[in-house]
Order: sequence, then structure tokens, then C-alpha cells
Amino acid sequence: MMQLQNRKMSTSKEKVKRIAIQGGYGAFHEIAAMRYFSDENIEIVPRNTFKDLFAALKAGKVDYGITAIENSLAGSILPNYTLLLESNMKIIGEVYLRIRQNLVALPGQKISDIREVYSHPMALLQCQKYFEDYPEIKLIDSIDTALSAKEIADKQLTGTGAIASTLAAAKYGLDTLAASIETNKNNYTRFLILEDKNGKGYENADALKSSVSFALAHEIGCLSKVLSILTFYGINLSKIQSMPIIGRDWEYQFYVDLEFDNYDRYRQSVKAIEPFTSNVCILGEYTKGNVYVE
Repeated sequence: MMQLQNRKMSTSKEKVKRIAIQGGYGAFHEIAAMRYFSDENIEIVPRNTFKDLFAALKAGKVDYGITAIENSLAGSILPNYTLLLESNMKIIGEVYLRIRQNLVALPGQKISDIREVYSHPMALLQCQKYFEDYPEIKLIDSIDTALSAKEIADKQLTGTGAIASTLAAAKYGLDTLAASIETNKNNYTRFLILEDKNGKGYENADALKSSVSFALAHEIGCLSKVLSILTFYGINLSKIQSMPIIGRDWEYQFYVDLEFDNYDRYRQSVKAIEPFTSNVCILGEYTKGNVYVE
């Protein structure tokens, strides 16, 4: 399999776009980047944590960042909403990836040899039912799916497996002991593509989707009024996520995804909710993402 970071000939005159991902080479973030930037010359820049990813983007070390924001089984990745709001990064796109989790290990290993399996906590959660048939195997949290595979290869760890992508297995020369072991096959992760606009305009009149954040006091009817206004303007609320505001008892920050077919009406709706909210922030305007299978 051709590695993503070298997908195009180095002699190409096209400017290479540097993409920060969370995790190592072979992570699902890399696969999502490959799908979204399929026609472009890109270089993957791995970062261990989401915080590191945002910092690299803010410092101008990369052109774009790509971050998971929610999974259809495990739900929202709440800390990433806070990072998104505080960093002032803008969402310019999204992609949905059907996640297939695989048990991988060194060549020659069998499932009967495995005593420990490492992976990201979300990946372990998605595969719990499979391991009910192997109670002797200990599941251990790690920082990343792909980095778990890399450590097995680097240290030549026998008796040890990882849950990772097929790309990671190929990258690090590991065998797949069991493919697609996720409990629910309707397992999708949504990734956001981020750019630091540096205060420049980010309006996208061709957009049919946006992400907006605002605060609400704990008062009767506040949220109902906002939702009624959005309905009046013909806006579809495709997601709503609330988080308590630290230091402000019973006040909440809301993150909503809006879908619309009239950009001007959408903009009017955001203006109309301002009297009932505070700190309204448009996190990004973009095209609804495609769905891909890993």
C-alpha cells in the first residue's frame, strides 16, 4: 500500500500541504486526511495529542489540522469542542469514516499467543464484545491505535496485540489476526478539517452546513426560543451538544450543527438568536462531508 505521506511524486510542482493529525502514521486520522485531500499533494504531520495538533496549527507549523469530533457509538469527544472554541480555528470541511477495527500482532503470532492488547480507549470500547470470548486477554489503554501497532513492531513484542487500522498493520509490518472486530458495524467517526484563518474572513456563501457556538443562561425558555427561531428560518438542527461553563453555575455553552439550503436565511437566523444568547461564534461554514469506508 502506498503510504499517504508520499502519495504523489516528489517532483510535482504542486505545493505540499502539511496536515497535522492526532496519532501516528497509519492512524484513522491519516486515512480521513487521505480521503478529504484525495486530489492534493499532502504531508502528514503526526502529533501525540489533540492539544499538540491545535498548537501546531496555531503556530503555523502546518497548513491544516484534522480532528475527530464524534463517533456514532461512543458519542462526542467533549474536550475537542473546548479546544476548537478556545483556539479560534475555523472548520472548513468534514469527513465521515466507517471505522473497521482489527486485531494485529507480529507475524507468526496466533490469537492463542496474545495476552495483552493495547489501543486507544475508544477503540477498546468499540471491540469489547469480541474480547468476551478471550477473558485471558488484558485490554490496556494507550494514546493511539497506530502508535500501539508501531510499538509492537519497534520492540518486537510477542504475546502482545493492538487494535488498529489495516493501514497501520501494513505500515509496521504486522499481521491481522482478526479483521473488523468492532461490535457494531455501523461504526462511523466524524472528522473536522481545520484552518487558522488568522482573523481573515471565513464566510463561505456556498456552504450548506455550519457549526455555531453560543452560551445560554439557566433560564426558562432560553433554549426553546433559540430553537424556535432556527425553525422559523428553515434551519435544520442536525446536532446539539451542551457543556457547563466553568465558574458560571448552571450556565451552558452550546455547540450546534446547522444545515440549510439558503445561505442568507441561515445568516439571518444567526443574527436573530443573538438577543437570546451570549458569545455567539461561528466555528465554520462548509460543505456537508462525504462518507467513506476505511
